[in-house]
Amino acid sequence: MQSLLIKDTTREERIRIVQQGLNQCGGACDFCNGCDNLGGGSVDSFYDPYINGEKELRELNEEYRSNSGMIH
Repeated sequence: MQSLLIKDTTREERIRIVQQGLNQCGGACDFCNGCDNLGGGSVDSFYDPYINGEKELRELNEEYRSNSGMIH
């Protein structure tokens, strides 16, 4: 398994990692607001800190869980 850490990935790889992870529902995320409809909030900007190399994916997922699944 490839490392998901910022230090081991390029920005393009992080975009692909996020897209693949979010695609687990079976559809593409482009123009989808399914997570928002389920009460989770918009994911468009939630993973930007990971994509931009500011926060690890693990940190964002922990924040999500600690906020009862609400994305700010």
